[in-house]
Amino acid sequence: MKGHKLLWVVCLAVAMAFAVAACGGDDEGGGSGATETTTTKGAKKIDPASMDSAKGEVVYCTGKDTSGAQAQSVKDFNKEFGSQGVTAKLLEFPEAADEQRNQFIQRQRAKSGDCDIFYADVIWTAEFASQKWLYDMTPYVQEREKEFIPATFESVKYEGKFFGVPKQTDAAFIYRRTDKVKEAPATWQELYKVAAANGGMAYQGAAYEGLTVDFLEIAFAAGGEVLSGDGKKSAFNSPENVKALEFMVNGIKDGAADKAVTTYMEEQSRRAFEAGRVNIMRNWPYAYALGNMSKIKGKFEVTPFPKFEGGGTAGILGGHNLVVSAYSKNAGGALKLIDFLTSEKIMAQDAAKFSLAPVLNATYEDAAVKKALPFSAELKEAVAQAKSRPVSPVYTQMSQAIFKNVNAALGGQMEPKAAIEKADGEIAKALETF
Repeated sequence: MKGHKLLWVVCLAVAMAFAVAACGGDDEGGGSGATETTTTKGAKKIDPASMDSAKGEVVYCTGKDTSGAQAQSVKDFNKEFGSQGVTAKLLEFPEAADEQRNQFIQRQRAKSGDCDIFYADVIWTAEFASQKWLYDMTPYVQEREKEFIPATFESVKYEGKFFGVPKQTDAAFIYRRTDKVKEAPATWQELYKVAAANGGMAYQGAAYEGLTVDFLEIAFAAGGEVLSGDGKKSAFNSPENVKALEFMVNGIKDGAADKAVTTYMEEQSRRAFEAGRVNIMRNWPYAYALGNMSKIKGKFEVTPFPKFEGGGTAGILGGHNLVVSAYSKNAGGALKLIDFLTSEKIMAQDAAKFSLAPVLNATYEDAAVKKALPFSAELKEAVAQAKSRPVSPVYTQMSQAIFKNVNAALGGQMEPKAAIEKADGEIAKALETF
């Protein structure tokens, strides 16, 4: 759920960081609702006024800044505010998402002030917040919430509070060879039928976070859930989830996708699509740029996910949020930097110059952004319909239960109903640990 462009040359490294991690549920189905007794009771709360008189250095911790976007933003911040006595410093962690998470966790367990801000994957919020490692950002977020695409807040909300500010988002598309498949299918069922008759499709079916995302995109559209409304119980063993998995399994049996898809991650899917081995693909926006640097340039289109017959539409949100460490020695400065990093000016720069998907509504109307991201309208639509993955402190264990058993069903080792039941039991066991 690791799940992540023009100046397209940097596209792959940037997008894959969140695509593979990448890209839940809402308050009804994803377990982010508030409860009487919460694990975050007593969490430090940010004071929006603290940024007005902020001074000193702010350390901004990120993964490897492969695009250069974060370094540019820090440089711009220092140019604008350095004379006022507040500056920012970038501290880069390893590129791998798990290593970034581990680096932050080590510091938080040691109550270290090394990081004032962390550029956190969207799936880490609940885990960090439940340990009281993050500032409650609700007072600041409430003042700006209308500026953001509503779906982007799902991943920072836990127990009724906001523990971060959205920074960069992502949502996947259906890619279609327009010289092979003229019209975009209106439903998932039609898409699979068209794929079976027109060269097949590729998606991320290997046993890793990407498959959790791919499965939930269809399961949520079919009406399925992962957690109960209060986030305390598994709701995974449902007719809707069984139906979604049966649909995917039948897709392999009927030839919509080759069995080799059970070994595919993002890059295997992209290469199969660009090589013409398949004519339909599910993938993240980064593949758009690379496709236009390949032999299929001008021969494909992207569209948001179709509707599931008898259900609705759903995508899964990827991306990163800005969170403030509870051990920050300069929370006011951290908030000032976050306010700058999520401003319209910097968001437009991130999108137009570094091809990072924006979280602000206004950024999608920016002329430079529209020119740099020709699929920006489709991207905004895909983000708007997307949901967060389950917001839970034990999300990692839950995801493993999902992708391991779904992969087994796709590979023919288990029947779909048995796979859903087994995953449900493993999710329930994980929930018992907190």
